[in-house]
Amino acid sequence: MEEIGMIAGKVWKALESNGKMTVTKLTKETSEKKDQVLIAIGWLLKEDKLDVTAKGKVTYYNLK
Repeated sequence: MEEIGMIAGKVWKALESNGKMTVTKLTKETSEKKDQVLIAIGWLLKEDKLDVTAKGKVTYYNLK
């Protein structure tokens, strides 16, 4: 669980620096595995820290 918290911190920092991003871009930016990034996104969503928008088939995540 501690590891996911650290990855959630990396996701937060990436979004803070770059603005809205897709899972693919977050995976590259954080250098973490896609499934770990998705779990971290879920954590941040549960904590109500992210906004989610979709354009067509692409989903974007951004800080609130």
